[in-house]
Amino acid sequence: MARSAGGPWLASLGCSALLSSLRWHKLALRNALRYFPPEIQKKLALEFAEELRLYGHIYMYRFCPDIEMRAYPIGEYPCKTKSAAAIMLMIMNNLDPSVAQFPQELVTYGGNGQVFSNWAQFWLVMHYLSEMTEEQTLVMYSGHPLGLFPSHQRAPRLIITNGMVIPNYSSRDEYEKMFALGVTMYGQMTAGSYCYIGPQGIVHGTVLTVLNAGRRYLKAEDLSGKVFVTSGLGGMSGAQAKAAVIAGCVGVIAEVDEAALLKRHKQGWLMEISNNLDHCIARLREARKNKIALSLGYHGNVVDLWERLVHELDTTGELLVDLGSDQTSCHNPFNGGYYPVQLSFEEGKQLLSSNPAKFRALVQESLKRHVAAINKLADKGMFFWDYGNAFLLEAQRAGADVAKKGADKTEFRYPSYVQHIMGDIFSLGFGPFRWVCTSGDPRDLATTDSIAMAVLEDSIRQGVSTSVKQQYHDNIRWIREAGRHSLVVGSQARILYSDQKGRVSIAVAINRAISEGKIKAPVVLSRDHHDVSGTDSPFRETSNIYDGSAFCADMAVQNFVGDAFRGATWVALHNGGGVGWGEVINGGFGLVLDGSKEAEERAKMMLSWDVSNGVARRCWSGNAFAYETICQAMKENGTLRVTLPHQVLDENILEQAVKD
Repeated sequence: MARSAGGPWLASLGCSALLSSLRWHKLALRNALRYFPPEIQKKLALEFAEELRLYGHIYMYRFCPDIEMRAYPIGEYPCKTKSAAAIMLMIMNNLDPSVAQFPQELVTYGGNGQVFSNWAQFWLVMHYLSEMTEEQTLVMYSGHPLGLFPSHQRAPRLIITNGMVIPNYSSRDEYEKMFALGVTMYGQMTAGSYCYIGPQGIVHGTVLTVLNAGRRYLKAEDLSGKVFVTSGLGGMSGAQAKAAVIAGCVGVIAEVDEAALLKRHKQGWLMEISNNLDHCIARLREARKNKIALSLGYHGNVVDLWERLVHELDTTGELLVDLGSDQTSCHNPFNGGYYPVQLSFEEGKQLLSSNPAKFRALVQESLKRHVAAINKLADKGMFFWDYGNAFLLEAQRAGADVAKKGADKTEFRYPSYVQHIMGDIFSLGFGPFRWVCTSGDPRDLATTDSIAMAVLEDSIRQGVSTSVKQQYHDNIRWIREAGRHSLVVGSQARILYSDQKGRVSIAVAINRAISEGKIKAPVVLSRDHHDVSGTDSPFRETSNIYDGSAFCADMAVQNFVGDAFRGATWVALHNGGGVGWGEVINGGFGLVLDGSKEAEERAKMMLSWDVSNGVARRCWSGNAFAYETICQAMKENGTLRVTLPHQVLDENILEQAVKD
């Protein structure tokens, strides 16, 4: 593999200033050299010092494996246990160049979401996994393998924590310092938990978001002829182009990095590319008029695109956009996650390197222009939502007009997609459930697709609520479309949104198919951390929690612990993810199905908790959908007992109490 061009070293430029003192430089080098015996430390010290100087972090590039990094069939991994082999497969998939954003820097997605902090850690982890038995657990501290510790067969084989920092020190500046020292890292969500499956996951989430946005805002089931404008075609945001076409609308996506546009076009996810706004507007009008599903990539800054749409409105009176959002990496806006409209992409990179303070000022000015254009279009009827990338949060910090009168600090002029679109879906217990066929055989994936569709169709026949039925139908449609749209990148994986009943039933059916030989090898179950219970994030996943607990992280931590002792093969808990470091606590899991009765029991126990935890919390916060969902779960399982809230039916008693 060649070094990634413009990799996440951009996110570390300026870190050398943090390590300006000789003492800090020495500490960073000492921390890196402790992985190696004294006889080679002198040579490595010079190399590592140069990496620290150039990139603000020691990646240990010389130890990047000279192999084809991909998910190999599980039987090819030299391990003593299937669980260890499955973890190896997932790690290598996360670092596959066709999957990972910057594989040389061990970054899977999101600009700086890493699998490990350096390549020595990769080699150590793979060695430990090759030696691990069912009586040991591998412990990971922010990319660093602390070691194999004695445990027992029912314990997780792997425990991961990333970025666990004392709260008062969980700031961006402290992160930059600790990352440069090599003592912590940003795992995003499924990067640091080894469960990323390529952009398929966000394609599905975006399809559901756009479909439900059409239902809520446009009162439309059919989105043909409707226009969706957004930005970003990177590791996660690249899914938007494919999602727009699957949803049936016209998607126009701006991207400043030509390499990202070309990658998505080569994959077949982006239908057309243009760097000419006149051409973009003409194609938008044509596709809109003829109701043609289209994904059009604009090679340029999204602010220019939004301002051009305002110009069209002002000069023709025509509102050309129905739905709008943004997926720039605003969780990291001043280190390459957002490029200011005043500069070209190359000029922006140069300024970021030479004058970070000026770059920051231009970003904030650009954000204000960005929001001003959106506001003008929204005033005329366009519907805009924040996609949980901290766009509105950073725009507010820049001084843009995003305030919502009388609202608390988690609410803005525009809702997050959780508040208005996906939040009620979470409260119904639906979230991004996924699995990986470790045989690497597409026929196994096709078998699991058929199993999942049959399970959902059977559930509909047995009778479900109208809300649940709609979600099941959307996901049946998704599975059918997924095969037709060639969404697999890397491992043979599938994602769908399912509730507790659906997840458990699908898991049990897949496990039995393995036992019966219909599926040739184990299947890894997982989910995005962005789920019902997995993430406490007041500006995204828990932004529709209105009882004052949106900034509390009990749910995500309890989920991590509960999954660990209920049967997960591995668990992870992270600081950061989605909207950025210090803004989120999130966790995930991996569970290996091997066809055994024990695997079935683990799946039933763990998956039930993994959903009902978050539904119960959302119920207690006052969500009506969650109340109904958890009550139904208690009817179906007599051992589940949840504390239910009583409503205050007379608001006057609150008013009177406050006055008194």
